[in-house]
Parts: sequence; structure tokens; C-alpha cells
Amino acid sequence: MQTLNHHIADPALADAGRDRIEWAERDMPVLRLIRERFAKEKPLKGQRLTACLHVTTETANLMRTLIEGGAEVALCASNPLSTQDEAAAALVAHYGCNTFCIKGEDHDTYYKHIHQALDFKPTMTMDDGADTVGVIHNDRRELIPGILGGTEETTTGVIRLRAMAKDGVLAYPIIAVNDADTKHLFDNRYGTGQSTLDGILRATNVLLAGRTVVIAGYGWCGRGVAMRAKGMGAHVIVTEIDPTKAIEAVMDGFSVMTMEQAASLGDVFVTVTGNKNVIDARHFGKLRSGAILCNSGHFTAEIDIPTLERQASSKRTVRPFVEEYLLSGGRKVYLLGEGRLINLAAAEGHPASVMDMSFANQALCAEYLAANAASMKKEVYTVPDFIDKQVARLKLESMGIAIDKLTPEQEAYLSSWQEGTT
Repeated sequence: MQTLNHHIADPALADAGRDRIEWAERDMPVLRLIRERFAKEKPLKGQRLTACLHVTTETANLMRTLIEGGAEVALCASNPLSTQDEAAAALVAHYGCNTFCIKGEDHDTYYKHIHQALDFKPTMTMDDGADTVGVIHNDRRELIPGILGGTEETTTGVIRLRAMAKDGVLAYPIIAVNDADTKHLFDNRYGTGQSTLDGILRATNVLLAGRTVVIAGYGWCGRGVAMRAKGMGAHVIVTEIDPTKAIEAVMDGFSVMTMEQAASLGDVFVTVTGNKNVIDARHFGKLRSGAILCNSGHFTAEIDIPTLERQASSKRTVRPFVEEYLLSGGRKVYLLGEGRLINLAAAEGHPASVMDMSFANQALCAEYLAANAASMKKEVYTVPDFIDKQVARLKLESMGIAIDKLTPEQEAYLSSWQEGTT
């Protein structure tokens, strides 16, 4: 095997990591089918790909697929607390992936790792949160001429990239994998819904039944968290800024109000908005003692942690990933996972079966970029519909599920206007 560049926590974890990667692969049949084809066709031959993603066992299976497709891959973490160190070790020792990530790395190390992954002079980027794109555009512009295009995994990153495109500063085309139906309808809803509660429960071991859970944001992630919290017996309150989503939450059976109203009612608060200061100084003074705050949006900015720390008279760690803040009146408020993604900070992230579809989109979009980027504009693109549908078909086939097909008569009927009411 080639000598790889890497900076990981412990190479001795490699065999344990390989076992867990193989376990995840059991539930990733779509990606496995793509990897088998990639191994034969090598559609990514000659490509150098820098990926900034959550380094989990599921991500490891995506890296295996890209490498089988012929790409040289350098991987770094998209969040300081999301790395599974055993997966990182296995990627280096067993799967030929240059890997730079350590769970719990500090701010400077996090960005050092991004730069190390970019030192491979990528022809493609693959992001979860657009940090790599940001570093390239701000600090590593010498790399831009060699980059064909990139992909983006998450809602927050797509928002940032569309803002860049709107301002005319995006330097190469990006495919918004997050916008694929086979990504956000499943990964965001079912993956975030389950893994967020998994993270909360692992960190705190609290009983959700009978408690009031406040969810900020009713996008696909918020829908998933609300659905799962309700299923565990919690009373769910939703806060929103979009009137249409607010009505939807009401008709789904949830209470809807402002965060200022909810602040004094909630036992557990989950932010999933993609925005900043969703819980801030206006709300900290209203929190009841024992309130638990956590975030499942990409960045820590959703909770105004600097203000919380200024208002607190003391702070201490009471459990792994649980920090206690002592506020006025003797109230104790608990922040989980430093305000980072709780599903990855305290748990293992999304189940492999939903990441199967998300990462299948990533692999197929990388193949699409290799073939088509030269003719694409410097814009944010949706995933081509044929890729989205292919992923769905493969997933259904892997589940042993058959669906109907239109007859020629039905196709003609749907594409014509001549037939009216009979």
C-alpha cells in the first residue's frame, strides 16, 4: 500500500475501526453497488478529492467508494467533535485514505487539518458545511484554477454557497447534495430525528416522556426531531420564523410559539435552524433550572454560548459532553456537546441505512462532475434528477420492494391534453 499522509489520534484503533466500518456497510447496499461498479470503470481516475466531512464509519464507506473509483482522497473533519477515531485509523491503515482528524481537536488544529487536506491540490472538493470552500476562497485561492467542482452535504453549507453565488464570488460549480430528495427527505428527517435524540440520551440519560422539548426550526431536521420526541412521550413545542412551516407544525399536532414564550416552559431545547443566536440573552434569563440546551444544526452559533458564559457565575463539567452553568437565582442550565452537533458529539451520527442514500448521491455527483464540470457555470446546482431517481430505485431494490410502472397508455394520457372528462 502507498505511504499515506495522516494526523490521527491512535493508529492502534485501526482494526476495531475496520470492524465497525464493515458493520456499517451491512446497511449501505446502494453505496456498495456503486463501489463495485466504480472498481471496474474507474470514473474518478486522475482526480484528487479533498473531503471535509464528519469522519464516521459511514463516511469511511464513501471514501472507500471514491478510492475504488480511482480518486486520490484526502479527508479531514467538518466538526471538531464528530470524528470517530477508530474509523480514522482504519481509513489510514486499511483503506488507503489520507486522513487528518482527531476527536476533540482545538480550533487551530481543525483548520490546520483542512489546510493539510488541501495541500493535495484537489481537483474536486466535498464539503459538509462549506468550510473547505471558505478556506479555499479566503486563504488558498492558488488552488482554484485546478478545481473542477465540488459537492455540499448539508443545509447550512448550501445556504452559505448560494450566498456566495449570489454575490458572484463562487469560483467553481457546486452540486447541492443536500437538496436531493433521497438526501433531505430521509437523512435530514429520519437520520437527524433519531440520532439527535440518541445523542441527548447518551449524554444525559434523562427520560423524555412527560418532559417539554422545544425544537427551534421545522425544516426537515426539525420535523424529524419533533416526530421522534413525540414518539417518546414528550410534549413538543416548535418555534419558527416561516409562517407556512409554523402552520404545518400546528397541523402535525405540535404547539407553536415564539422562543421567548417557550423559554420558560421547556425542559430540553434543540436548535436545528442553520441560523445564529436562536437561543440568546433574551431567553437565558427565562430558562427554568435544569433546562438542557443542545444543537443539531451544523455550527455552534445557534446558541449564543459567549453570552451564556458571561451571564454564568460558574461553569463545570458534570458528565461527558454536559457542562453546567450557574445563572442568576441559583438556576442551573446544562449545555450539551459544547453546542456542537449533539448527534455526533455524544453519539454516532445518523444510522448507516439513511447515509447509504446520502453518500450514494455524493459518489454519483462526483462521477457527474468528473464528466461534466468543464461545461458547468460557477453556480450551485441541484442534484440531477436521474441521479436522485437512480438512488431511490437502487434503495428499493435492496429492500426487495417493487413498484408499479406506467403502461404506454398511461404515459400517453399524462403527456396529452386531448382527453377530458368522460
